[in-house]
Amino acid sequence: MNELFERLTKVLLEKNKQLSYGQARTWVESLWEDFEATRAKAGHEYQGEKVTEKTVMKWIENYGPHLHNYASKNEKFKHLADDDHVKH
Repeated sequence: MNELFERLTKVLLEKNKQLSYGQARTWVESLWEDFEATRAKAGHEYQGEKVTEKTVMKWIENYGPHLHNYASKNEKFKHLADDDHVKH
């Protein structure tokens, strides 16, 4: 799993030069966890890492360049908008 997260983190860093490595890794792990949790809560059967990887990759492709601008009201993601995590 670590290699998978590492690969997704590198893709996100290529898409968004404003993110630090730690911030990008946290985004990847959070997106992964949220996707799997949301599907489980909705009663969907687990379809494996490949489905989650494909979805997270699609999100990185679509939203990755803008994640440094994300301001969340959700406490889980709020720290990702802190200036300490963003490269200048």
